[in-house]
Amino acid sequence: MTNTDMTLIPDQIMTGEHLYAEAINIILASAERELLIFDQDLSHGDFASKQKFELIQQFLNKSPSNQLTIVLQDTGYFKNKCPRLLDLLVIYGHKMTVYETNQTAKHAKDCFILADDKNYVKRIHIDQARFRYGLNDLASTNQLNTRFKELLEATQDVVTISRLGL
Repeated sequence: MTNTDMTLIPDQIMTGEHLYAEAINIILASAERELLIFDQDLSHGDFASKQKFELIQQFLNKSPSNQLTIVLQDTGYFKNKCPRLLDLLVIYGHKMTVYETNQTAKHAKDCFILADDKNYVKRIHIDQARFRYGLNDLASTNQLNTRFKELLEATQDVVTISRLGL
């Protein structure tokens, strides 16, 4: 069976960039109040796409109290290749924050997204499209939430966007 023949199956290790991007869509769409994203730079997972933009925008519009926190090891791709997401940061800066890690956290090679402390997708290593995702998996999301807090403590910069004008 090839990756194109496969469907996404929760709680199993899967392989393939396309499937990884689809799993991210599932997790983004599942979020009701909080999204936590840790990634090297958002270059994998199709984050520059219109579809990801729409899913994140829908999440941010669901409730005034919704929060999106992104921790990146390098913000260059985000700033230069994800203009739609940058636009969201301008519009939703009060509920969306993007951080860059300090040097001590640059060694991490996995990446993950948590939705509401219950749903997740985790890429095992940035250089390989091997991942696992889960729905209503409190044990796994608890561990990833702890890891996210540690990574958040290892941030040095916040990405800020301001509109300049007269």
